[in-house]
Amino acid sequence: MSDTAAQTTDQETAGLKDVSLQIRPVQTALDYATLGGLIFSLILIAVAIYIGQSNANFFNVPSVLMVVLGTITVTMVSYTMEEMSMTGQILSKAMFRKLHNPQRLATELMDIAVIAKKKGILTITSFEDELRKDPFLLRASQYVTDGYTSHDVENLLSQEIDMLADRHRRSAGILRRAADVAPAMGLIGTLVGLVQMLADLDNPSSIGPAMAVALLTTFYGAIMGTVVIAPLAGKLENNSNNETLSKSLIMTAMSAIARQENPRRLEMLLNSELPPNHRIRYFD
Repeated sequence: MSDTAAQTTDQETAGLKDVSLQIRPVQTALDYATLGGLIFSLILIAVAIYIGQSNANFFNVPSVLMVVLGTITVTMVSYTMEEMSMTGQILSKAMFRKLHNPQRLATELMDIAVIAKKKGILTITSFEDELRKDPFLLRASQYVTDGYTSHDVENLLSQEIDMLADRHRRSAGILRRAADVAPAMGLIGTLVGLVQMLADLDNPSSIGPAMAVALLTTFYGAIMGTVVIAPLAGKLENNSNNETLSKSLIMTAMSAIARQENPRRLEMLLNSELPPNHRIRYFD
């Protein structure tokens, strides 16, 4: 290394503080907003029915079967059995979310960058026990310590992120499709009920109850699609965006470390990806 290069390196590391690396694993917790929203929405509808003080019966088995089973079977037409078999996992991901903290992650990535700049990239390998708490971060750091170029690191990690986002899109797509189908199945059930009602016009006293039963399927379809399934699809998409952001921060940091960039520039790069209220001020 020339004297000029050595002086430049010394200047870059002079203002860097000594840090100890501590990675907090991503935890999974019940999403109380999702659960509470669903419960209170259904309670609100039940209260509205109760306050109405009518003699109408809001439960009809054929209508429930038409909407629930019809939604499932029609959605199956658009997807494979393998994809449909993952519906339970998809719903659990909407109810249980990973607690990503992008601000904390950015700070941890800055710690790694400072260690790599002060002590060398290979020093990162001595922190594998900490990095193992986040499998994606561990893989990304191994690419860097194994000597992959910044371009290769970015390509490998971006491909993994794209595949993850595509899986999430397909999962949310199943729920989006079901949310579209449910009201349509409710309408089909209503049309079936109306046809049956019109076929029995000789008995005027049965027209009112028959009409009420026919409309119940539309009621069930609207609740299932609008109140239950569509919000779950939105929550999946939101969770996917949060997870993708975290992995994108890791990719940005590791590619910068592979380029041996100054951590001060990395701070700027990370803040450009973070939401304004989560930006860090690492060197202040």
